[in-house]
Amino acid sequence: MGILLDAYALVAFLEDEPAALEVDRLLGTGFAAMTTVNLAEAGQRVLRHSDVTADELRELVSSLPLAVVPFTEAHGWRAAELRAQYYRRADSAVSLADCCLVAVATTADRIATADAAVIQLAAAEGIGALELPRP
Repeated sequence: MGILLDAYALVAFLEDEPAALEVDRLLGTGFAAMTTVNLAEAGQRVLRHSDVTADELRELVSSLPLAVVPFTEAHGWRAAELRAQYYRRADSAVSLADCCLVAVATTADRIATADAAVIQLAAAEGIGALELPRP
């Protein structure tokens, strides 16, 4: 697979946030991918906070060198296991979408994120991470 982007990575790229240059570099590798769950998370964020329409956003994202990875039933069960094992409100507030991202990843992949909880979860599962600049 390659480099899995979390929702923040795509939002940062689209909204020219501090991580935009790094995400642009990752997209340029030809190995960038995103789960359908994280795509939905990023898409709703952009649609709620900008004037872009859903069709315009879909067209823009479709033009990027970004593979979209379907989220399967097996991924769903793995995400449920991860959330049950790692979520602790006080010190590991990984979201369900974060767990979906890690559920799709393999040890051959790396996850691009600015979220420390996702980096910790990925490390605990033997998956590398690329830490993006925080907003």
